[in-house]
Amino acid sequence: MGNSVIKAVTMDLWGTLLLDSPAADERYRRERLVRIAEVLAERGIEVPIPALARGYEESRRQLVKIWREMRDVPVERHVTLLLHAVDAALPGRLDADALAAVTWAYSSPALDAPPPLDPGAACALKELNERGIPICLVSNTLRTPGTVLRRILKNEGMLDAFTSMVFSDECGMRKPASGIFRQALRLLRVAAQNAVHVGDDARLDVEGARLANMRVIHLGGGHAGDDMPDASIQGLSELPAAVDWLDSAWESRDAEPAFLAGPAARR
Repeated sequence: MGNSVIKAVTMDLWGTLLLDSPAADERYRRERLVRIAEVLAERGIEVPIPALARGYEESRRQLVKIWREMRDVPVERHVTLLLHAVDAALPGRLDADALAAVTWAYSSPALDAPPPLDPGAACALKELNERGIPICLVSNTLRTPGTVLRRILKNEGMLDAFTSMVFSDECGMRKPASGIFRQALRLLRVAAQNAVHVGDDARLDVEGARLANMRVIHLGGGHAGDDMPDASIQGLSELPAAVDWLDSAWESRDAEPAFLAGPAARR
């Protein structure tokens, strides 16, 4: 890495490494409900799909309240909220093995129909790895937890591109809270001024990374947030060049933070 200013990269998942937005996680709703009903039926507990759907929506309302406070809970808590909303006595009727089976039924459907990856991601991350720049994934999760997202990345051959990963359901914090970025920096063992975060969301990624005193590369179209990124790219294939640009800009000290224009990688 030499005298480079940028010594580490943190990266968003949904809408950045994965082309789908976080909202796409809800497309697995029906499969979740069907699988939960099957697991319960195997244990002699018959719960109609409409009842599970009502519990699913009630759990969503409770989770949104938690998420708005920039906090998160393990996926097992999602399941107990859902089951409790169906029948307050239902969680108590399940032993540890049964609860684990319901949790897997709830959390795993994305493995069967994974979201697509940015087509330029593999080459871009490989180039950064070869430069000796460690990369940490920093992701808010919804109903698909970090354990499953790791499996998806492993199946896509992308897991080893990251030296570490921080998922909100595992650390209890959600972007844009600065704490989740600071945890990534601790894992990377770099100071905030020597790291850059790349992500697509103006609030969660740009404002969040700024709160942690990091540099930011915004991925996507026009930026609508209050905090301006240091550079902008259209796809991850442009990321290595953006890191180079940031290094040269700060080394020369004759360039203000600006957008990096480049060919769109997502067409």
